[in-house]
Amino acid sequence: MTKIPDPEKPLNPTVIKLGLVSFFADVASEMLYPLTPIFLTTVLGASMASVGFIEGTAEAIASLLKTFSGAWSDSLRRRKPFVLVGYGLAAISKPGIGLATGWTGVLAARALDRTGKGLRSAPRDAMLSEAVSEKHRGAAFGWHRAMDTLGAFLGPLIAVLFLTQNPEDMRRLFFWAAVPGLLSVLLVMSLREKEQSPAPAHWTNPFRAWKKLSGSFRGYVYAWGVFSLANSSDVFLLMKAKSVGFTTVSVLYLYCAYNLVYAASSPWLGGLSDRMDRRKILAAGLFVFALVYLGFSAAFETWHFWALFMLYGIYMGATDGVGKALAVDLCPKDMKATAVGILGTVTGVCTIAASSVAGVLWDRLGPGWTFYFGAAGALVASAMLIAVTARRANAH
Repeated sequence: MTKIPDPEKPLNPTVIKLGLVSFFADVASEMLYPLTPIFLTTVLGASMASVGFIEGTAEAIASLLKTFSGAWSDSLRRRKPFVLVGYGLAAISKPGIGLATGWTGVLAARALDRTGKGLRSAPRDAMLSEAVSEKHRGAAFGWHRAMDTLGAFLGPLIAVLFLTQNPEDMRRLFFWAAVPGLLSVLLVMSLREKEQSPAPAHWTNPFRAWKKLSGSFRGYVYAWGVFSLANSSDVFLLMKAKSVGFTTVSVLYLYCAYNLVYAASSPWLGGLSDRMDRRKILAAGLFVFALVYLGFSAAFETWHFWALFMLYGIYMGATDGVGKALAVDLCPKDMKATAVGILGTVTGVCTIAASSVAGVLWDRLGPGWTFYFGAAGALVASAMLIAVTARRANAH
């Protein structure tokens, strides 16, 4: 019999299992994510325009599905089926890329992978929040982010090791990536879902649900949307390092160092957010982001990039899990997945737009302007979060 999780422990069996699920899924994803564009252009002969179209379409699917899957999960009062199907689709999509003979095959596999992400993300985060009491919510999300990010740290290292031994056999790596993906599915099957109140008679339209959410939650989403409109893909950070002389392998090591700091800082910063206003942690994280982006605009020495990437990991530790915990704090108990889904959709759609703007700024005005734009957006969003905090404090 599966042990019932103790809500007074931030590291109970449900939190640990969900963390391990994300760990193995991220090992699978990050083994392939840095290499898929290379596979497309060098093995399949695809253009960079095709690469951009594939990634843009895939991320759009994931972003748009998060809100609908969250509302659907809240309406059914079920989490596990969404999590199981989501991780299952992601696992079977990995060999699909290796089987592709053209860029359209990769598009289909990436779309399947991101469909899985869109289906599982909000219900999984709601399930995580329901496994602990409110006073341990930030710590639970922090530990989950840590285990997830350790997978992102190990995945690229496994890819480097494999390609060192098999430099001409990139396709086989896509098949091996299915192994950790399937392990994540097996772990989901062992999860025990918390009993919920009876499901309502009708499905709640997420657009109508928005009106039921508090003004504090909507203000938070507006602030985070402003930031997301300026927060472009991490690819631009990696390309900046490449432009000053870092080799491909060195760039992967930078990425691993960032993920390691992110994983190490998430539990502590998540736990800290349980003891103080989460908005202050988020605002501080956005301020760190602004400093990092201003640093990238002027960086030219090797040590600059190592320091900036590690500081960037602290920003992620202060915002990713803490941001989801705050979304749950500000929503009704029966709309947790809907709220997290809305936040994920806004973040994803705005990030796609931000990356497009960042690319134009990079090409027409120079790399520095990409980072000035990101820093400015982070400072504005940080001020908005502080204003929301001040209004809430005055109301009390």
